[in-house]
Amino acid sequence: MAAIPVIKRCMEEKPDCAILMTSTTASAFEIITTRLPIGVIYQFAPLDIPAAINAFLGYWKPNAIMLMEGELWPNLILGASRNGIALALLNARMSAKSFSRWSRPILLPLISFMLSKFSVIIPLSTMQGIRFQLLQAPPYAINFSGDLKYAVEEFDISKRGVQGIEELKVQIAHRQVWMVSSIHRGEEEVVLGVHKVLMRMYPDMVTIIVPRYPQHGREIAIELQKQGLSVALRSRDEKIESGTSIYVVDTLGELRHFYTLTPIAVIGGSFLPGLTGHNISEAAAAGCAVLTGHHVGHFLDMVLKMQQSNPLSVLQVSAEELVEALSELFSNSEILEVRRLAAKQAFQSLSSGIVANVWNHINFNVLRQALR
Repeated sequence: MAAIPVIKRCMEEKPDCAILMTSTTASAFEIITTRLPIGVIYQFAPLDIPAAINAFLGYWKPNAIMLMEGELWPNLILGASRNGIALALLNARMSAKSFSRWSRPILLPLISFMLSKFSVIIPLSTMQGIRFQLLQAPPYAINFSGDLKYAVEEFDISKRGVQGIEELKVQIAHRQVWMVSSIHRGEEEVVLGVHKVLMRMYPDMVTIIVPRYPQHGREIAIELQKQGLSVALRSRDEKIESGTSIYVVDTLGELRHFYTLTPIAVIGGSFLPGLTGHNISEAAAAGCAVLTGHHVGHFLDMVLKMQQSNPLSVLQVSAEELVEALSELFSNSEILEVRRLAAKQAFQSLSSGIVANVWNHINFNVLRQALR
């Protein structure tokens, strides 16, 4: 998704340039295929084995290849280099685990050789840039432009989808609402515990749960119904009735729109050890008060930058602290509005000019040479 604003900028600046986008998972394919501009070719990426890569490059004959984040595929990178194809790595990141693995003496020569093939590497943070430097990426190739995940864009949804969101706004208009998004397995226990405590204080409250994977949402709904809780499921177009206390969103591609339904967004994938967080910028862009856990992985840089921009923009809490934090926001409208405004202001400050900066680096360092 972070690549789409750059693709749109490329189409504006170089309308004669043909663009092929690939992804590796069915869930990404399902979401992205509805978001891409008309004219962009979209397919699954080839397996990173010599025969598949050679066939792929031979068929498409690209002038340049832009890889995203941690997609460092050795056969693709080296195959592109052999064929004189320019390479760029955008929103470049590497987890601490991957960095440790690549730093081993047996693998360091390989990663150094691979990184030497890139004309430009744009890390999503200073720390990520340091990791790539320590892995011997060419210093001239490393350029900083900011995190493309801040480039949150409006996108169209179906008429039926818009109508459904508007109907939900009416159904929850006079109720206390909070939403927890992108939760992973095990975190539903945290959410349910918080929900039960808050319901005793705010009996008319609605909890919106958006699991990372739709099937997990259906499993959560079934389990909660067994416990006697009133649950509505998005995929069935069920309404939030007066007695409904939990709404489970078991669909893909609607998260940004659901952030417009709630004044409070808790970003999951962050409350249990071993998890690595999720993007908080979409909730901030929607003007939600943003909370997240402490297990945020590389998203820590985003959390810290937003907090540096405005200390009230993101609140990090443990699972045990979540009830108290939500209760304060429910009971004090002034604090709630201050945190909502802080999150939006921090997002606006950090998102300004990112796509233009990334485009300038790509155009100058890659496309000018590749498209001659």
